[in-house]
Amino acid sequence: MADKSILLIIGGGIAAYKALELIRTLKKRGIASRCILTRAGSEFVTPLSVSALSGDKVYGELFNLTDEAEMGHIELSRSADLVVVAPATADLMAKAANGLANDLASTTLLATDKPVLMAPAMNVRMWDHKATQRNLATLKGDGVHFVGPDEGDMACGEFGPGRLAEPDAIADAVESLLNA
Repeated sequence: MADKSILLIIGGGIAAYKALELIRTLKKRGIASRCILTRAGSEFVTPLSVSALSGDKVYGELFNLTDEAEMGHIELSRSADLVVVAPATADLMAKAANGLANDLASTTLLATDKPVLMAPAMNVRMWDHKATQRNLATLKGDGVHFVGPDEGDMACGEFGPGRLAEPDAIADAVESLLNA
């Protein structure tokens, strides 16, 4: 796996902290991570933490003069063997399902020609909502792969499906797709 890499899109939500462990787990397995941190994601983890663990620059802004002068979102979308979204929030899933591209993460998802793996994480009521389930069906129909969500206690105090899959389970799914 030493020659394999992913582009990790870290969405906003309390589960974003698990993305840090995912980066470490993948690195131990010989898989490099280049990361996009959404604005909402940066409310939960810092670019410095992500950069320190990935060993690479963290991307976050669509209209960064330096990055976009080099067509950053296009290059990012094609620079890795696999695009992973963890946590995949209801917002990111909705944007991807509907072809919206108004930030770096959603623009990159729309521009990629690589396989995409999403690891959803959100409140159980958001997960069960008809719109989210419709977006899930659309994304699956578009060929997007999924791992999770898990069922259990949530930070909001509720119980049910919506917990981010554990980093080892996401890493297993990454390896499976990279070996396919």
